[in-house]
Amino acid sequence: MKVKIGSYPNHRWYHNYLHDLFDYSPKQKTSIKIDKWDTYSMDYTLAQIVLPMLYQLAKTKHGSALVDAKDVPKHLRGDTDKDEDLIHDRWDWVMSEMIFAFESKVKDGDCDWQDQFCSGEHDIYDVPVLSSKGEIIGYEMKKGPNDTFKIDHKGMKAYQARITKGFTLFGKYYEGLWD
Repeated sequence: MKVKIGSYPNHRWYHNYLHDLFDYSPKQKTSIKIDKWDTYSMDYTLAQIVLPMLYQLAKTKHGSALVDAKDVPKHLRGDTDKDEDLIHDRWDWVMSEMIFAFESKVKDGDCDWQDQFCSGEHDIYDVPVLSSKGEIIGYEMKKGPNDTFKIDHKGMKAYQARITKGFTLFGKYYEGLWD
């Protein structure tokens, strides 16, 4: 993938005149080349691009999108959807959830986030499964006496739900991603 996005053009008073006469409007120059491997794991590819943009937006934003009270925790709901005191706090929370989701996706490419829900050591071995004629028809996996491996499925499911919620918020508030 190769992406080149130029700066926004300056708008001058005469652009209005040129637009009226010739339907001319200066445009931002872009060049985007997508290779076939960029879409193999497109969610991961896009996460690597979106995450640094979310970091920058969170750091430099000059305003906040309006966030529905139902999308935030109870302590950020207030009395109405447009509660003046909570607008920025709600948006900051939504941004942090989006960042969490994209960070997790980038880690997911390295298979990292699930590891925190696993503990112990594997001690497993295969036992042949025999047919009635004594032929091996498959193998059955058995745990050895030193197998202590455990997975916190409940914790993993809650973590995945938070990731999914972050991506849902990203989609819902996509048009609020401006500075």
